[in-house]
Parts: sequence; structure tokens; C-alpha cells
Amino acid sequence: MGVERLAELVVARRNARWSMERGGRVYGQGHYPWMVALHTGLLAGCLLEVYLAGRPFIPVLGWPMLVLVVAAQALRWWCVRALGPRWNTQVIVVPGLPLVRGGPYRFDRLRHPNYVAVVVEGVALPLVHTAWITALVFTVLNAVLLAVRIRCENAALATLPT
Repeated sequence: MGVERLAELVVARRNARWSMERGGRVYGQGHYPWMVALHTGLLAGCLLEVYLAGRPFIPVLGWPMLVLVVAAQALRWWCVRALGPRWNTQVIVVPGLPLVRGGPYRFDRLRHPNYVAVVVEGVALPLVHTAWITALVFTVLNAVLLAVRIRCENAALATLPT
């Protein structure tokens, strides 16, 4: 998962440059450091809780959770592919570009499919190895953060033509 996160950051930096070269505007800079800290904490918590609390791998729980983690990654990278250079870990909007309507964004009822992937991953990843405290803490804090993030993103996207 750490390697996957690093790959995301490489793509995000490249895409941020692309967006800024086209007049992109960054929104929600205040919540972004909290998001980075929370996601770093998720990865650290998974490792630390398993090690410090001696959490076992329970196959009947671990294998289904691993399948969910893989499914969440597939959904995340489908989002990355659909958004192309407009995908980013930050909220960056290039004025004048229309909303993306392809990939998982073609489903109107699912406005933020990437966040579905984040929620599923936040629950499932720790539970692969029964790190239930990490799953619980991340889920609660992520719900608060996503409420802020989604409001920010919706306001930013409202500036684009439909």
C-alpha cells in the first residue's frame, strides 16, 4: 500500500503541474495537510496495531477484506484513468474545462467514486489483519474529513461549465 500511495503522489504531482500550466486553481488547502496526516496514520496504524497488539490474521475475515482492498484500488485507479491529468490528491480545478462524464463518473448518483474507494479501503485494509481500532478511528476521522472535502470539491466543481 505504501508503494501504491507513492505512485499516487507521483501522478498527482505530474497532474498538478499540468493543471497549473493551464490556469488551475487550488481549493481546500486548509484541510489537505489533515488528509495527508490521516492517510499516513492509516498505513502506520495498520502496521503498529498488528505489531503492538499482536493482531492475528483470521482467514474468514482477512481474505474478504483483502478482496475489498483490491477492489477499492481498482476503483481508485479507474477514477485516475477517467479523470486523466485532472485527477489529483488536491482539489485543483482548471477553469473552463467541463465536468468529466466518463468512467465511474458517468453514474450520476455516484458523484465521488474515488471517495467510495477511500471509505472501503479505510475499513478493509486494517481488517485484513484484524486491526479493528485503526479501522474504527480512521473511519470516524475520515467521515469528518470527507464532509469537509466533499463540500470543498462540490464548490470547486460548481465553477466549471456543465
